Amino acid sequence: MKAIVLLMDSVNRHYLSAYGAEGVETPNIDRIAEKSAVFTNHWAGSLPCMPARRDMMTGRLGFLERNWGPLEPFDQSLPEVLRDNGIFSHISTDHYHYFRVGGENYCQQFNTYDFIRGQELDTWVSKVTPPEKPEQIGKYLPQYALNRTQFQTEEDYSSPKTIKSAIDWLNNNKDEDNFLLWVEAFDPHEPFDLPEQELTNYGDDYEGPSYYWPEYGQVNVPEDAVQHIRKRYAALLTMTDRWVGKLLDKMDANGMWDDTMLIFTSDHGYLLGEHNFMAKNVMPAYNEICHIPLMVHVPGSDCAGKRIDALTQNIDVFPTLLEHFGVDPNTCRNKLHGKSWIPLLSGESESIRDSAIYGYFGKNVNITDGKYTYFRASPLANNSPIYFYGSMLTTIGHYYGAEQIVDKSQIEMGPFLKWTDFPVYKIAGSNVQMKDQTQAFHINGALIRESLLYDNSEDYGQHHPIQDEVIEQHMMELLRKALADHDSPDEQYVRLGLE
Repeated sequence: MKAIVLLMDSVNRHYLSAYGAEGVETPNIDRIAEKSAVFTNHWAGSLPCMPARRDMMTGRLGFLERNWGPLEPFDQSLPEVLRDNGIFSHISTDHYHYFRVGGENYCQQFNTYDFIRGQELDTWVSKVTPPEKPEQIGKYLPQYALNRTQFQTEEDYSSPKTIKSAIDWLNNNKDEDNFLLWVEAFDPHEPFDLPEQELTNYGDDYEGPSYYWPEYGQVNVPEDAVQHIRKRYAALLTMTDRWVGKLLDKMDANGMWDDTMLIFTSDHGYLLGEHNFMAKNVMPAYNEICHIPLMVHVPGSDCAGKRIDALTQNIDVFPTLLEHFGVDPNTCRNKLHGKSWIPLLSGESESIRDSAIYGYFGKNVNITDGKYTYFRASPLANNSPIYFYGSMLTTIGHYYGAEQIVDKSQIEMGPFLKWTDFPVYKIAGSNVQMKDQTQAFHINGALIRESLLYDNSEDYGQHHPIQDEVIEQHMMELLRKALADHDSPDEQYVRLGLE
């Protein structure tokens, strides 16, 4: 058996024609949709980038226990389980967070990996004197300004090189069997950088200062800049789609549709002015961020073109691939939160869960039953109690060291998690300082702390929260059940007013 996972970062479902969008060219993602079951009710889990990847590679939700971080020593990863069962795995990626502090142990779980350099803050191009900042609005980072000097043609950009790396791997292994190829393109994640001629098809006539990297938060640029950044995002999505087409061409040439599962998805979406916000993290977990695309091709099945409305989540990737490869999930040492999609794809079942729960560590916990979505905030002024649990004290770009732990005497260690007896650190959220405030889990004026209820069937854009005590009580009960199903630490019930 063979499988390919195509993971593109920050793909907005509402920009894809397979989900009813117009005006954005993604003909090769459309090709995938034609050969696949298209899931219409697929949701993120832990947010943002690295938490989502830990979910997918462990089959478990992590955001109830800790924030952005590495694969833990007590995690049993998908590549590890496959390797133990004689299945080879390889990852081609330009997702540089895997190689920053806070992204440890992910790629190293695969049998082999290829890391393509140059995205965002990847410390790639080295120059003692930083470049002079040009006239520009939005985010500017000197390291990326250096990296982008190496991008002259489309083929030089990191995501095209990543997909080419995957194609080369397939060329070298076209006669092999029993493998997983994980293809992970950072684009269309910001910065929305690409050759300027790519904007031609989108009629971009922006004449303001250079703008290719939005700042996280409320929109702080003129309307013409908002329209420009949307076109840049769309053009970057189209450029990446073109390279996806080259991967699909290789599958065609090698006859892989007959013996290879293909999963196409994303980790999360991205706001481009919707709700008057840019990016993610610092606003409620709106549908644009958390309702994500999923397409699954199953060789030898009749599910091509099928639409599946059942609730699914990113944690389901793990058990689905295990079932595809004939590996019994009960042999895993860690309990899985995910559910295999195979019964949905075969028509054996119409549902595998009654809700999807998702969010950022220490912020609102969000739940949907497919019709309603509920953002549950802490009713407590100090957002406590909330504890970080982990055995590795790293997070996005830094360690939890002398400067980040306020009171070192207040760190405990022991078997605090319900699903493993491995000893972990337990640190109160009030005792932890974050360098990146978009990732911070303290409640303050910059973070949303209001419980909101929406009817997705009547208000998918989530512009008009509803007040309905009966429905809210129903969603709270559903949330209590979901917390129990996902082995939540007990203090989450207290923090969320659900005890």
